[in-house]
Amino acid sequence: MMRISLIMFLLVFSLFSFASFDEYFENKTLRIDYIHTGNNTFDMYSVDELLEEPYWGGKKENLIDTFNYGKYKFVVIDEATQKVIYSYGYSTLFSEWQTTDEAKKTVKSFSETVLCPYPKNNIKVEFYSLDNSGKFVKKFEYSIDPRNYFISKERKAVYPVLNLLKSGDPGKKVDIVIIPEGYKKNELKKFRKDCERFTAALFNASPFKEMKDKFNVSAVEVPSEESGTDIPAMDIWKKTAVNSNFYTFGTERYLMTAANKRLRDIASNVAYDQIYVLVNTDKYGGGAIYNHYAVSVTSNDLFDYIVVHEFGHSFAGLGDEYYTSEVSYIDFYPKNIEPWEPNLTTLVDFDRKWKNMLDKNIPVPTPAEEKYYNKIGVFEGGGYEAKGVYRPAYDCIMKSLKREFCSVCKNAVIKMIDFYTK
Repeated sequence: MMRISLIMFLLVFSLFSFASFDEYFENKTLRIDYIHTGNNTFDMYSVDELLEEPYWGGKKENLIDTFNYGKYKFVVIDEATQKVIYSYGYSTLFSEWQTTDEAKKTVKSFSETVLCPYPKNNIKVEFYSLDNSGKFVKKFEYSIDPRNYFISKERKAVYPVLNLLKSGDPGKKVDIVIIPEGYKKNELKKFRKDCERFTAALFNASPFKEMKDKFNVSAVEVPSEESGTDIPAMDIWKKTAVNSNFYTFGTERYLMTAANKRLRDIASNVAYDQIYVLVNTDKYGGGAIYNHYAVSVTSNDLFDYIVVHEFGHSFAGLGDEYYTSEVSYIDFYPKNIEPWEPNLTTLVDFDRKWKNMLDKNIPVPTPAEEKYYNKIGVFEGGGYEAKGVYRPAYDCIMKSLKREFCSVCKNAVIKMIDFYTK
């Protein structure tokens, strides 16, 4: 297998960062659904379906990802010139499941999706995964002729769209699509109000409120047969739009969905970069995965906090900074490699994290003493581990119910917004 270090990956891709959108792509989406199969030690890919979708909500500049965030990397190569013309990083439910006890005992398959602007000419797509040494390993490749008549144009889930915030061209904005979960037809009025509450919550938090003009927000009004969501441990099962459930991987508050294709079918009603699922329940919970999707309950008192915290994960790649709450992961952050998340470090390669933001008199690691509480430091505890993983602030919205980002997390969010919109 071909192994490429993170540094080499970045250098190679930067050579093609000025690829012209109009030269290589049409203003619509090529969606690749695939099956990701494996256990805790291996994984494999198989193509499920190719679809042409009518809108493109992604970037038209900055077509090459320079962040190297995520467990996986998706790369598009123009076959005629062998140029890398598009790429991005992402993570998935499968990548999290691989770190659970269950993954040691069995093999499972997950539906996953990657998107790119619709190519004008033949392309090769490549899939990379981070290995145990922190290097990207090429796992799969597939050639695509965009004129292939088996690329489906079928619209499987057409529903009305509600525009909540329209700031401009989707190709130059961050485009969020909100999906309703567990709202019956006669509850869609509540969904519209919850969408307004979502928008207010997100843009009441810095730096989103200062950069609100960089965003478009829309919602797809798809009803569910029943209200609420599945709560497996209580034997509660609901017929809902995207089949979400609490107790994902056995953690009660973790509220996610494995119905990837259904989620993507609904989202395709609009141009989108980020998917946010609002679940009609008052039980506390939510979840998010980088460049995959985010989820929040809507009728809980902590709604505003959940909205911002989970979007920090899905949009900016921020990691959880807490380490005392129950999770199902085992050794999620190996101590011998640097986490890819911008707000976590194992000190293996701290130079590429927030070292340049530290005052010269801040000790590394930073003691949890009151005099450092309002300083950027290197505080031990984060990423579900009390030892060996460090966070930049004593407290932050990524750690607790505090309602604002620390300056390191805020800086990471701003960089991501700029990447999408400049």
